[in-house]
Amino acid sequence: MVTDRPTVQLTLVDAGDLYLSWRWEHALDQPRALVLPRDLVQSVLDELAAATPSPLPGETADQALTRALTHGPLVDRDREIALTELLARTLLPHALATELNTVITQGARPHLRIRPSPSTALVPWEALRVDDGERTVHCADVSVLPPATVRNATTRRVSPYHPQGTVVGVLDPRVPGFADASPLGSVLGTPDSALTHLAATYSPGGIRRDDIDRDFLEPALADAARFLYVGHVTTGDHGLGACLHLCCPASATGRADPIGAHRPLATADIVLGHRPNHPWRVPNRVALVACESGGDNRFTEPTGLVAAFVHSGAEYVVSTRWTLPADAGLTRLLPNPPTTPVLPTAVIAVDTATAAPDPITAMGEWQRTQATRWETTGDPAYSPVLWAAFTTAWAPAPVR
Repeated sequence: MVTDRPTVQLTLVDAGDLYLSWRWEHALDQPRALVLPRDLVQSVLDELAAATPSPLPGETADQALTRALTHGPLVDRDREIALTELLARTLLPHALATELNTVITQGARPHLRIRPSPSTALVPWEALRVDDGERTVHCADVSVLPPATVRNATTRRVSPYHPQGTVVGVLDPRVPGFADASPLGSVLGTPDSALTHLAATYSPGGIRRDDIDRDFLEPALADAARFLYVGHVTTGDHGLGACLHLCCPASATGRADPIGAHRPLATADIVLGHRPNHPWRVPNRVALVACESGGDNRFTEPTGLVAAFVHSGAEYVVSTRWTLPADAGLTRLLPNPPTTPVLPTAVIAVDTATAAPDPITAMGEWQRTQATRWETTGDPAYSPVLWAAFTTAWAPAPVR
C-alpha cells in the first residue's frame, strides 16, 4: 500500500440532515465540517436507489433487476452521466473538491477514504462524474474507511500477507436444496475459459463444488493469503443478519436459521465462530463477489460481512454496494445485451486487484478503464451497473 500520498478522510453522518466532515491525515488537527439539508440531498439519493438493481421496499429481487436493467439510468449513458454529475455536485463539498484539485495540480494523486452513512451507502464514489469525461477514479484513489470501533478493536490482529501464499477460491458453490435456476442457484452459469482456469488454480474440483462447507472453509482460511468468494450473500434487518451461502446442510452448526435443507453462514459465525469459542482467522485479503456483500453501511451499526472479515484479520475487503446482475439477467433484460460474458470479467479483475501490491490502486485502474470505455462507447458491457458496485475497504493494522 502506498502510504506517502496525500490522504483525506471523509465521514458522513445521518442526523436528520446530512453532516459531512473531512480531514487530511497529515493535518488531523484541522478538520472541516459541513451540513447538507436533507431536502437538498434526499431526492438524488432516492434517484440513485431507484437506479440500482437492489430491491426497493416492496420489490422482489427479480422486479428490482427488471426495473434497473430495462429502463434504469445505469444502463443509459446520457442518463447515467446526468445522475453521477448530480451526485458529485450534491455530495462532494466545494471546499473539499478545491483541496483535492490543489493536490492534483501539484502532481500528486490523492487518496479519498470514505466513511459512508446509511443514507449514502449506495453512492458509487468512484463513479461520480467530476468533469467532462472524468470520474473520481480518474483523479483519485478511493476506498471505504471501516468504523474505528472495528479497525481499532483491541482484539483485532491483521493477518500477514504473503504474495506467494495460498489462495482459497470458492466459486459458485452448490447450495443444498437449491437448483441452478433458483434464487440461491448458480450465479456464473456456464463458466468461460478464464474462470475455468482460475477454478483449477484455486479450487481443485472446479466451479459449482458441493463439498465446501464451513468445516472445510474455516481451517482453509486460517493459513491463506487471500480468499475469493463468488456466490450468494443475503442480508437481513441488521448487519449481523448478513450471510454467506456455502454447501452447508441444515444440520451444520451455526447461528443462522436453516433455509430448507441449507444453513447459511452468518456474520456472527465468522466473528464468534460457528463452534463455541472458535472465532475464525481470515486472510489479509478478501474479495466477496456477491450481491450486496458490502451492505454493512446501510445499517446504523455497520457490523456486516465486511466488518466481520476486517475484525477477523483482513486488511483489504473488496465487496459490492448493490445487487450484482448475472450475465443471464443482462442477456434477458437489456435491450442490447453484451455479446461477451461480463460477470466473469469482473471476477478476474477483482482477483487480479487483490493480488496486486496495492489492491485499491489496482481496483481503481480496472474501474477507470471500464468508465472510459463506457463514456466512449455506451456499450452495456461497460455499464456502471456492474463495475461501480465494487468498493474496497482498507483497514491497516492499528498503531498501538
